[in-house]
Amino acid sequence: MPEDFHYLSLDEVARRLKERKLSSVEATRSILGRIEKLDPKLKAYATLTTERALADAARLDAETAAGTSRGVLHGVPIAVKDLCNTAGVATAAGMPIHRKNVPAKDATVVARLKAAGAVILGKLQMTEGAYGAHHPDIPAPLNPWNAAYWTGSSSSGSGAATAAGLCFASLGSDTGGSIRFPSTMNGLTGLKPTWGRVSRAGVFALAESLDHIGPMTRSALDAALVLGVIAGPDADDPTSVSLPVPDYAGSIGGGVRGRRIGVPTNLHGIDGDAQRALDGAAEALKQAGASVVDVKLPASFDQAGYDWVPLCAVEAAVAHEATYPARAKEYGPVLAGLLDTGRKLSATDLAKLQLRRAALAGELNSLMSSVDLLLVPVMGTAAWSIEAIQKAGRDPDSVAARLRYTAPFDLSGHPTLTLPGGMTRDGVPAGFQIVGRAFDEAGILAAGHAYQQLSDWHLRRPPP
Repeated sequence: MPEDFHYLSLDEVARRLKERKLSSVEATRSILGRIEKLDPKLKAYATLTTERALADAARLDAETAAGTSRGVLHGVPIAVKDLCNTAGVATAAGMPIHRKNVPAKDATVVARLKAAGAVILGKLQMTEGAYGAHHPDIPAPLNPWNAAYWTGSSSSGSGAATAAGLCFASLGSDTGGSIRFPSTMNGLTGLKPTWGRVSRAGVFALAESLDHIGPMTRSALDAALVLGVIAGPDADDPTSVSLPVPDYAGSIGGGVRGRRIGVPTNLHGIDGDAQRALDGAAEALKQAGASVVDVKLPASFDQAGYDWVPLCAVEAAVAHEATYPARAKEYGPVLAGLLDTGRKLSATDLAKLQLRRAALAGELNSLMSSVDLLLVPVMGTAAWSIEAIQKAGRDPDSVAARLRYTAPFDLSGHPTLTLPGGMTRDGVPAGFQIVGRAFDEAGILAAGHAYQQLSDWHLRRPPP
């Protein structure tokens, strides 16, 4: 096996498997060996399903030998965030209280990955209940680029594992930024689809009207391949949309020529690394043929970072009502604090929040009608150290500042693609977001692919 096999793109691994230059058992054994070597330190996996993965790989190799292929993911080893139900395998959602929860049925996204031939290596660690902190009894995954830096929440295990070559792609979830934060902190390409594009059936909820499930990969093409498998209507999730699923990978070469890309002139709180990543993206997309124009974010944009917490809190209180406050002592302080906030929210305050959310969505739709795509930072501070995160704390101003460029698009449901676009002087990736109109995942993926043809940030790897 080549020394850097674990860093091949999902697309390349799938091609080698299809051409029988590689077997699924070989690929799976190789990645399992790397997990055994590195994960005791990184702690990206909550559960590793070694025997099941090898048995699945052997069965898929037999299908290949018989001339059968389930699709583009046939035989490719990947992993899923531990809030996606997996039949016969514990799904704890980062919570010791659920460590014995063994679902009888796969989440729809897991079932679709398996149907497409993916080998599921295991479940990836996450923050407690997918909120902002890991449970005190569960070690947080480490950032493979620099252990002194944040790994991102709540898809921290997905970020660390995909960046470190412990899987060829992963699933994450995003309620306030939890695909985008770990993607930018780990140098990944992370896609938050339009709300309703991907089924949430069988996925542990944080806040149902804000939760998005999407792929975390090492390129836009790989994200397109995974999204093409997991997207689409689902009878088990009545909020999933019945729109047809485009061939995202097939159209990814469409580029950005002639497309209008808006860059906001009223950004604030942006450090030099975040600004350089954004400027570099704008310049590269201009070279690719796009028209880059100035736009202004709506006045309601910054308020969204403040409104997100109570909106998330009240829906989280519903999601946890079977165990909170009845078993409050088993919860960590951060998630418990969120649930208390939600339980105390008045009906009139909730109504005001919902009205402001609807106004924000309308204003963002109006903005997006004037451009095809929008370029924004992921975070004002491009890369947070753990010390800085702890020092900033969880007061409303600090939380709103971190959520400033992510939460609005969870509230509105617009799709965004996070891409690596630079490095800080401490050797940690810095990223940016491409935001699209509702259900234009094909457009943001094509733009991300065009950018990655002109840059090599997505090809950088953590130090050995």
